[in-house]
Amino acid sequence: MPHDTDQRSAVMRAMVLERPGAPLVMRDRPVPAPGRGEILVEVEACGVCRTDLHVVDGELPDIRCPIVPGHEIVGRVAAAGEGVAGLAPGTRVGIPWLGATCGICPYCRAGRENLCDRPVFTGYTRDGGFATHSLADARYCFALPEAADAAALSPLMCAGLIGWRSYRMAGDGAALGIYGFGAAAHILAQVAVWHGRRVYAFTRAGDAPAQAFARALGAVWAGASEATPPEPLDAAIIFAPVGALVPIALRAVKKGGRVVCGGIHMSDIPSFPYRILWEERQVVSVANLTRADAHEFLAVAPTVRVKTEVVRYPLAEANAALDDLRGGRLQGAAVLIP
Repeated sequence: MPHDTDQRSAVMRAMVLERPGAPLVMRDRPVPAPGRGEILVEVEACGVCRTDLHVVDGELPDIRCPIVPGHEIVGRVAAAGEGVAGLAPGTRVGIPWLGATCGICPYCRAGRENLCDRPVFTGYTRDGGFATHSLADARYCFALPEAADAAALSPLMCAGLIGWRSYRMAGDGAALGIYGFGAAAHILAQVAVWHGRRVYAFTRAGDAPAQAFARALGAVWAGASEATPPEPLDAAIIFAPVGALVPIALRAVKKGGRVVCGGIHMSDIPSFPYRILWEERQVVSVANLTRADAHEFLAVAPTVRVKTEVVRYPLAEANAALDDLRGGRLQGAAVLIP
């Protein structure tokens, strides 16, 4: 039985996607009771990720509507189902994109649960955090600092975690380019600078505020995505969902360099001459995250003293937050506050 049965008679509010491409609508729902291995979380804050935008805009396959988006969730355990240990009611937790894995497919058995054949994704295949309450598999949640601001923590749950995985895949080179200076990039830049790397930030042409923001976070250079950086890059990470940036980044990296595509969705990559791939340059993608990624990054972030830049919106203004993200009007990350 849940530790707190009073939750089952209560009502929660959720911003629901009823069909791809439609605005989210506010709905009242009964607060669910957690099943075995699950926790019910009362949401303190939920970041708005570009993946949420891909879900809402119907750019990802097999969207299960109605669905509550949101996978950068910070909240407190309101009730715990049978078999849950170590996450008592009142504990602050984070709920990430990776909601559950099968544990038995070849990828899971090989320690590559991010590639699970039968995954569950928060806010995509199960209801997420654009709500006052959210259910989650306790095994895929992470205890978070009690004293920190919930809104500031929420972007770490995806922008930070996927950024960290992208960063590790980029290798150890000293000159790192970041294309698309949004939520993930502004976190990752702080980590890279702390490690002593030279960060080159690429933004939309003429986006002076984003370029100034990147420099304020320690980037040694910031300019338009089409620009040639002052030195060849050891690696580049692309967070903007723009396929045309792949050949641009390939031209910017040196021999043996790597271009990492950090998003779940990207527009088509145009054809490009083999010459810019030759000399052992690589193009790789990042898919999801593992719990090991989360444990690593959540241990590093306090040491780096990562500071997230957030813009807060009431839950009812989720559509406005998504529209601001879609229109490139955000500096840092949008966060919904129920």
